[in-house]
Amino acid sequence: MSNEHNILIQELIKMLQGGGAHATLEDALSDIEPQYRGVKPHGLPYSIWQLAEHIRIAQWDMLEFSKDGSHQSPNWPDDYWPKESEPADGAWEKTIEQIYADRAKFIELLNSGDIYAKIPHGDGQSILREALQIADHNAYHTSEIILLRRLLGIWK
Repeated sequence: MSNEHNILIQELIKMLQGGGAHATLEDALSDIEPQYRGVKPHGLPYSIWQLAEHIRIAQWDMLEFSKDGSHQSPNWPDDYWPKESEPADGAWEKTIEQIYADRAKFIELLNSGDIYAKIPHGDGQSILREALQIADHNAYHTSEIILLRRLLGIWK
């Protein structure tokens, strides 16, 4: 691989992990006491739990789409958002673990092939496009989590 390609891969990984120009998802999701995870402050439509679970579902869908032609995406938008505002017992930890595990799996995809090639079962998408979409989507919702934390008085 060319030096330029390696530089691009490293920059994509930095985007996926966040933190270059803003707080990371890890920062946004750390040290949130259980009593705050399901609160919808000031009439906002989502809780921190719903945002975290939405990130998990969307990122998982993009990962699976990128690697598996038989993957069936959830129905948009209903199946991308949890109905419950609070996580069930153990769901918070499971969601957070899967977000980070799926991100690591996607980074493996970045390092394993042609990021520019069209995904065979897609309609023009590439691994590069999916990487940019995951990074953009996660950054957007990370900022929403931070906003909710500020409104709840639990941000740094």
